[in-house]
Amino acid sequence: MRRWILFDWGDTLMRTFDHPGPMCSWPQVEALPGALEMLRSLHGRAGIALATNAADSREEEIRKALAMAELDPFLDPIFCFRSVGHKKASPPFFRHVMERLDVSPHELVMVGDDFEQDVTAANAMGIKGVWFNSRSRESRSGAEYRTIHALIELPPALDQWGFLAPENK
Repeated sequence: MRRWILFDWGDTLMRTFDHPGPMCSWPQVEALPGALEMLRSLHGRAGIALATNAADSREEEIRKALAMAELDPFLDPIFCFRSVGHKKASPPFFRHVMERLDVSPHELVMVGDDFEQDVTAANAMGIKGVWFNSRSRESRSGAEYRTIHALIELPPALDQWGFLAPENK
């Protein structure tokens, strides 16, 4: 059984600045603190994919921005609004992801900075969610969701659910 972690893009893995157009054309592009280290620690323990509502970026532009932040080797496939044709928080989006990854809801976890779009929407489809709240100390937790305040907290949170394959040392 292959399990997958589905990450939101903006303000979850990469910082969103107030610039127009595709992120890869912005004058400043950067990963959020701990993103690279966290992705390295998850690599090989679960599949890692990206889910985004970014309307200004096509998949190849998303890949280019990820490469600029050295995150691209860890994220495949990419599910973006422009190619899927549905918003990330919609049931058709999540059905498309599960069909493409050939997984059931319990084999997928959604991680993102927007509680409603990333966690509540995933939970409505039977998918566990992790709220990445780097803006405040507020925490929410339940049987199907939890909160982290730093990306490096994600692997232990997923281990608590028994979601990750053991580390290869």
